[in-house]
Amino acid sequence: MKILVIGAGGREHAIAWRLTQSQRVTKVYVAPGNGGTARAERMENVELHDNQELVAFAQENDIAFAVVGPEAPLAAGVVDAFREAGLRIFGPTQAAAQLESSKEYAKAFMQRHNIDTAAYQSFTDAAAAKAFIQEQGAPIVIKADGLAAGKGVVVAQTLEEAYAAIDSMLGDGQFGQAGARVVIEEFLEGEEASFIVLCDGQHVLPMATSQDHKRLLDNDQGPNTGGMGAYSPAPIVSPTLHNRIMREIIYPTLQGMAREGVPYTGFLYAGLMIGDGPDSTRPIKLLEYNCRMGDPEAQPIMLRLKSDLSEIFEQALAGQLDQATIDWDRRPALGVVIASAGYPEAPRKGDTIQPLPQDQEDRIIFHAGTQIKEDNLVTSGGRVLCVTALGDSLRRAQEAAYATVTQVHFDGKQFRSDIGWRALGTPTNP
Repeated sequence: MKILVIGAGGREHAIAWRLTQSQRVTKVYVAPGNGGTARAERMENVELHDNQELVAFAQENDIAFAVVGPEAPLAAGVVDAFREAGLRIFGPTQAAAQLESSKEYAKAFMQRHNIDTAAYQSFTDAAAAKAFIQEQGAPIVIKADGLAAGKGVVVAQTLEEAYAAIDSMLGDGQFGQAGARVVIEEFLEGEEASFIVLCDGQHVLPMATSQDHKRLLDNDQGPNTGGMGAYSPAPIVSPTLHNRIMREIIYPTLQGMAREGVPYTGFLYAGLMIGDGPDSTRPIKLLEYNCRMGDPEAQPIMLRLKSDLSEIFEQALAGQLDQATIDWDRRPALGVVIASAGYPEAPRKGDTIQPLPQDQEDRIIFHAGTQIKEDNLVTSGGRVLCVTALGDSLRRAQEAAYATVTQVHFDGKQFRSDIGWRALGTPTNP
């Protein structure tokens, strides 16, 4: 069968790579793809960008089904367009994708369905937003209401930082229409975890747990980014917590969407803040929804996945996830993102990447911001590569990933040297 993966990042490369491991899959087209998918066996990049082009390609090329990677095509209604054309596609509809495309919609949904989350208010007026911040104090969290490529969240430690974020979003229009409204939330203490499931409208199949690292610099310093690395599984999510997350967050979300006439299909990502205490009673609060796999969480998760991903997608598309199971490699996986100079504020493009180490069975370099230019691999975005490795322990996976990171060379490369520190109990460099 031939499959179409929509997107250009590391998450899409990881999904496409796992699909090509199936004997059932003859070709994975990636639209538009990147430098890594351009060179990979049984993958082919196709320059398709809008819904009409994607639908026409699927019809003309006998595509068995499509998988949507990033959030922007979901918000643009690509799933609706495929379904209207009678084509199969894995992802939420435009209406369901509002769980990610509008922070205000998501927060109101959480309140309606008694899903525990941070207290919040939303604003379009800068003066009113600043007055609320002054009343609440710092630290405090400011989020652009719309899609901002993972960069629309400011965790302000001081009132001055919070006011600057308001000026940037509501005054200077840093995120355009996505930042024309802001959601201001209380600051939550605890440890973050990523909990990702597949949904078919009625049933849920959990993926392996994971944790990512949002801050640019070691020891969780510096600005928020789209993610500088991740590992799977997340030790903090014990079996007790796993059951509570399903019961208190995932099932109420799926049931709530169905009751509101918007059945949810596709990946659903719950970004969680887990407080201190015994697992049976410790606070679990929902920070945000993503309507897709996380990036960079997808890379270690896909490396650990042993089941045929094409079969899982087909069961989801048939509404049969209650009959599906997933087999995971027991070894943990860890991925280190290598970013370009200037990331996240002003990533530099066009730097030549020296020849990369060959992929191995337990170590893959997934591409994100790369492209082929005059037969050279060059940087084309903020997060360039994600070096992902399996190991008999998380420490071994970390050592294997960083051993490869040192073999990757391009001008201005930057990366964190402490990915995995929470699970390993120390923020020291590996």
